[in-house]
Amino acid sequence: MSIQPGLAKGFFALLHRDLVLGIRHRHELLNPLLFFVIVVTLFPLGITPEASILKAIGPGVIWIAALLATMLGLDHLFRADFDDGSLEQMLLSTQPIPILVLGKVLAHWCITGLPLVLVSPLLAIFLNIPPDLIPTLMLSLIIGTPTLSFIGAIGVGLTVGLRGGGMLLSLLVLPLYVPVLIFGASIVQTAIGGMNPAGQFYVLGALLVFSMTLSPLATAAALRIAVH
Repeated sequence: MSIQPGLAKGFFALLHRDLVLGIRHRHELLNPLLFFVIVVTLFPLGITPEASILKAIGPGVIWIAALLATMLGLDHLFRADFDDGSLEQMLLSTQPIPILVLGKVLAHWCITGLPLVLVSPLLAIFLNIPPDLIPTLMLSLIIGTPTLSFIGAIGVGLTVGLRGGGMLLSLLVLPLYVPVLIFGASIVQTAIGGMNPAGQFYVLGALLVFSMTLSPLATAAALRIAVH
């Protein structure tokens, strides 16, 4: 019974540490957010400002931009810890590595994914998505963006020790992102068509549970390989 408080203490300590570091390095917080906003606002300029077309493609545009913005911040997940030796100390600690990885991934989502969710209503209005469907869009992002972070963590763990691993990271995680993108974007599109998107929500939730369960284990194994 005494193990659980110890696990919680290590988890929350690492979560708090990464959140504080993320706030101090504001560029890591602002870069994905600015990228997200810029990509979404450029689509009407490059395609068409017609309201009906923007309404049809809007959910997909927001989801593609969220996916790319999440990838933009992935490399920072373990890079600083690897460079200063903190990652090696984490792997040598008495705490279970998957628990620590879980804390780092959740902190990464709070820094990069949560701001995307919070700013999405403004972009949804810009893309002519009906206001009554904005909560549906936000809920899909709340479920889907953590899944992107958990999946991406595995790729980061495999490439953290490589120079110029950003391109390899993209090749590793982009195919795994496709199901999340398909079901996430189809939720609002289904609702716009007047149908119930519950099925897509169930699949997206299952992907989140699956990735949250397996990703810390796979990422911990990948980090051990990268460090040793």
